[in-house]
Amino acid sequence: MSYRVVIIVLIAMLFPYCGNRGLQSERDIISVSIAPFKYFTEAIAGDDFAINVMVPQGADPHIYEPSMAQVQSLSKSVAYIANGFLDFELSWLYKFYQVNPGMSLMSFANNQELLYQSAWEHGDHWHYEGVDPHFWVSPASALKMASDLKSLLISLKPENKARYEENYNSLTESIRMLDNDISTMLAPREGRSFMIYHPVLAYFARDYGLEQIAVEHEGKEPSPSDLKGLIDKARELRISTIFVQQEFDRKNAEVIAKETGARVVVINPLSENWAEAVRDIASGLEASFTGTK
Repeated sequence: MSYRVVIIVLIAMLFPYCGNRGLQSERDIISVSIAPFKYFTEAIAGDDFAINVMVPQGADPHIYEPSMAQVQSLSKSVAYIANGFLDFELSWLYKFYQVNPGMSLMSFANNQELLYQSAWEHGDHWHYEGVDPHFWVSPASALKMASDLKSLLISLKPENKARYEENYNSLTESIRMLDNDISTMLAPREGRSFMIYHPVLAYFARDYGLEQIAVEHEGKEPSPSDLKGLIDKARELRISTIFVQQEFDRKNAEVIAKETGARVVVINPLSENWAEAVRDIASGLEASFTGTK
């Protein structure tokens, strides 16, 4: 853990309510790891809570280190909503809990059908290695997230149970409609492959019968031989689009695109507007399969 991390956590633990740089609100605060979680929280809770997003849009959640203001807001939060397997969480979550041991804690990963490299049982629980944390991009996974979130919110404000359940029903209906639209759009493309720099769409690909080919592997840039293999693969599969998240360097994607005649398309799975981002991803994939722009 870096020196900066230790200093931020220690100061927040010693002076959790000092200063005015944190999220200022008369409402209770819920902290969430990434912006899409704010979308789901507000969809069910309305404006009952101020939402403190730990990883702002445009930042990489695999390497991000929160600011002092964010940690101060965390120290006042009634709950923390985590992904469970983002790299930044693996470095920070225990310290977050030390900053505010009284807040409710929830990890969306607990009720997901995770994609992982290996797993083994230890006592009454499982250990996972090489977990893909990007399940929130999948509408099917989002339905489970919404259910978990509803239960958490009701536990925090039981007097609002009826409203939360009504909002939850509206949210899940909209997610199912989105899922149906994407299924209809991509059903004729089942079995097709697409190429992406960072492998953020594995759950999406699983749900809609697609194959994700990642340029990056386990957070590492491709070697020259790997890059040549990816170029050959893109030519073989006639891949017309290389997808890149806006948080990542486009250099290698642009090399592949130049060598194959493909184009680079930026996607934003960390957008605060989750539904719009997922629909844009689906539309981008459909356009890549049909060769349209």
